[in-house]
Amino acid sequence: MTLAVLCMSFFGLSQTNEIDSLTLHLAFQKQDSAKVETSLHLVKALYKEKSYKKALTYIDQTERLSKILNHAKGIADVNYYKALIYAQKDDYYNAVDSYNRSRRYYTQLGDTLGIAKVNNSIGLIEIKRGNYAVGLQNSLSAIQTFESRNLKDELSSAYNNLAEAYYNTNQIDKSLEFNIKALNVREQLGDSAGIKSSTKNIALLYSERKEHRRAIEYYEKVLKLLNPKTDQTLRGEILPRIGSEYLMFKDYDKAAEYLVEGLKFNRKVNNEDGILRALNAVGDLNLQQDNLRLAEIQIDEAYTIATKINNKPELLKNYRLHKILDSINGKFQNAFFWQGKYYDLKIEMERESQPTIPEISQPIEVKPLDNGDDFNAIAINEKEAENEITFKRLKAISYVLGSAFLIVSTILLLIYLKRKNTLKFNRELQEKNKQIALQNQEFEKQTKHLEEVNSVKDRLFSIVSHDLKDSISSIKGFIDLLKEDGISREEFYDLVPELSENADSASQLLYNLLNWSKSQMQNLEPKPELFNIQDIFKNKINLVEQKVEQKRIVLIDESRRDFVYADKSMIEIVIQNLITNAVKFTRIGDVITVSNSDLNGKCLICVEDTGVGISQENIDKLFKNGTYTTRGTNNEKGTGLGLTICKELVELNHGRIWVESTPNIGTKFYVELPKTQPAASA
Repeated sequence: MTLAVLCMSFFGLSQTNEIDSLTLHLAFQKQDSAKVETSLHLVKALYKEKSYKKALTYIDQTERLSKILNHAKGIADVNYYKALIYAQKDDYYNAVDSYNRSRRYYTQLGDTLGIAKVNNSIGLIEIKRGNYAVGLQNSLSAIQTFESRNLKDELSSAYNNLAEAYYNTNQIDKSLEFNIKALNVREQLGDSAGIKSSTKNIALLYSERKEHRRAIEYYEKVLKLLNPKTDQTLRGEILPRIGSEYLMFKDYDKAAEYLVEGLKFNRKVNNEDGILRALNAVGDLNLQQDNLRLAEIQIDEAYTIATKINNKPELLKNYRLHKILDSINGKFQNAFFWQGKYYDLKIEMERESQPTIPEISQPIEVKPLDNGDDFNAIAINEKEAENEITFKRLKAISYVLGSAFLIVSTILLLIYLKRKNTLKFNRELQEKNKQIALQNQEFEKQTKHLEEVNSVKDRLFSIVSHDLKDSISSIKGFIDLLKEDGISREEFYDLVPELSENADSASQLLYNLLNWSKSQMQNLEPKPELFNIQDIFKNKINLVEQKVEQKRIVLIDESRRDFVYADKSMIEIVIQNLITNAVKFTRIGDVITVSNSDLNGKCLICVEDTGVGISQENIDKLFKNGTYTTRGTNNEKGTGLGLTICKELVELNHGRIWVESTPNIGTKFYVELPKTQPAASA
């Protein structure tokens, strides 16, 4: 280290001595071309020392002297160094203007090397400004000269410029090619900083080409080149990058080794950018290995650092990792939030990556000077003034064109917005029309339903009025006979069964009519509960015992204890109707069997009889919303509403009802009901 300090001190002292010597020598020289050359050497030395202000002072003096002496080479060189200094200050306007002046004089002199140096420098400026096409064109034209003369310093700069330009125009293969060329030249020059830079760039390019093993190879080369004292930031960057490359082909052990080392190192040197890159990568590693809690901690810490230092590329990665983490944890609303943040930032970065090219003067073209031409400082100044006026005119025209473009763009934007609003209004109108059409269809369905109900109502009242009239008239006649003593006691007892049947018929008619009316009003809401179906069978069998005995029917109860989840009152109505119908359509000596069983987790009820049976034609009419009815085996009357009501009540309780029958053999009515609360009604 002592030796290095001594060498640097000696080199600095040497540079200072050179500047002092040139300054002293310049003061005693005559106003001739030799003084121009000495002054150029002094400007070059000051430029290397970054004494730009002092260098510009000598540049102005040297340019005046060169113009007085008509020294074209001096004018070209001094403008070249002036451009270099302006470029270092990011003053692209004056830099390009000076480069163009220098190039004109080099062109007049036929100095191909000078032209190549200018072109390469302009290429570098254009690439920095984002004008990659022009930058590539200038640097490529310079490279041919540098290669033919084997100028390694210039080739190093030109190759690097081209590699950067190709990268920024997404020509990854070409960028890789020129980075490798730059690396070869820099290795020949022994340029340590350039070697590390080119090696890292090559690794980055291989990573983009998904050649992860090649990327790792070059990253490890960079690690070997790093100085532990001066390259800590670069080391903090490279370690997480290597870990990320191993992660790309699922080598989790190697990835963890480099990522953990990188995280520890960056925390040690307090490199927040390196900490962020390592946390993002190790968080991704833990996500892939399902260490979700640890991954969440690391990703959250990375998010805090990324927002603090505004590292947008790493923040973009962090948004993606947050989205994946929340998706795995089932937090889909949070995942959607991170997805939105990801795309917003991505669009913002793409917009920022578009080059913003500051306005600079166009290259100034002049006619080549013949060797015999005599030009002096006054003529050159007049030409420069004329060029300045031309430039200002072009600038004013560009402002006018820009204003016109803005006006036209504004008009087009207003037209677009108006059209967009019109289309939006039309879409809303179409949606409203669709809603109205759907409402109309619903009204038509309701109207049709009401018409059907009215039709049924009309038929119903026709039948009910006739049946009730007969029953009530019969009862009234019997009462009148009793009142007038028109019948004897024996005749009275003979008529009692008929009178009882008429009263039962009227009662059943009114009972079914009431239930049917309630269902048609659509206010019949079931109140489900768990109850034992066997109890219902026993109660309803007791109600028909007298009829069973009168017809001498054999009624077999095979029911068993089982629970149903339904409205108990409704199911009682259904069971009563089915048993009553079975009694009605059986003959003397026939058998009725009631039973229940389990079918696929539901309760299957069966009321079976060996009665007269039902034809297929009449089976199709049974459950329709009409008034189909037939008389029983003892000429019992019916209303035709019982089974219609049964069907509605069963379906209200999430069940189904059907019938199987063969004429003169018998009939089986089945009812299927849930045993537990159905999922749809939960």
